[in-house]
Amino acid sequence: MNGAKPSTTLRRVIYVSLGWCAVGLAFAGVFVPGLPVTIFVLIAAWFFARSSPRFENYLLTNRWFGSRLKRFRERGGMPRSAKLASIASMWTAIAVSSVVLASVNIILSIATIGLGVIGTLTITLAVRTVAD
Repeated sequence: MNGAKPSTTLRRVIYVSLGWCAVGLAFAGVFVPGLPVTIFVLIAAWFFARSSPRFENYLLTNRWFGSRLKRFRERGGMPRSAKLASIASMWTAIAVSSVVLASVNIILSIATIGLGVIGTLTITLAVRTVAD
C-alpha cells in the first residue's frame, strides 16, 4: 500500500467509479437525443479532479468532451442557451423515464422527478451563467 489512509483510498475509488459512470452517461448523450452531455462531463471532471489527475487529463484531451470542459473552465460557467438546452433535454428524458417507470413502480417515477428538480436547481443556481 502507498501509505494512504483507507478512508482516502476508498473515497478515491468511489470518486473514480462515479466519474466513469458520468463519462458513460456523457458518451451515451452524444448519441441519445434528450440526454445531456455537458453536465455529465462536468460531473465526471469534478470527481476526477478529486481522485485521478490522469483521468481528468483524459477528459480535457478527449475529442468529444475536452472542448466543453475547457470552455467551462475558461469562462467559469455556462451560457444561458446551454443551460436552457441542458434543462430542456434533461426534462424530456425525465418525462419519458417517469412515464415508463410509473407503470413499473410509482416510487421510482417520483424519485426520477425529484432528481430532476435537484438537477435543475443545480444548473440554475450553482452553475454561473456567462455570456453566449
